[in-house]
Amino acid sequence: MSFQAYLDSIEDKTGLTPRQLVDIAKKKGFDDPSAKAGVILDWLKSDYDLGRGHGMALVHVIRNGPGIDSKHVGSTGTHRDESDTLWLDGQASNPSARNPRDQ
Repeated sequence: MSFQAYLDSIEDKTGLTPRQLVDIAKKKGFDDPSAKAGVILDWLKSDYDLGRGHGMALVHVIRNGPGIDSKHVGSTGTHRDESDTLWLDGQASNPSARNPRDQ
């Protein structure tokens, strides 16, 4: 599953865009470098019923922003992506996810 697919499925499950979840996390202080991943995962599980894999995707974005390592771009690996920048503003507004017939 691509990194972006993790974020898209989180949006499907929670009804919140990744950016909204990152904003909530920041209000809770989870963007502080001393915030432990386990604490963030516990919050995501209790408030949004997210499992570890999806939670760790959000932990990465909370800590590092939307950038990912370019080694995943265009690869055939498990965590392959089309871009080294993740889309955080929701699937409906993602220009690369739109059907070409709709443009």
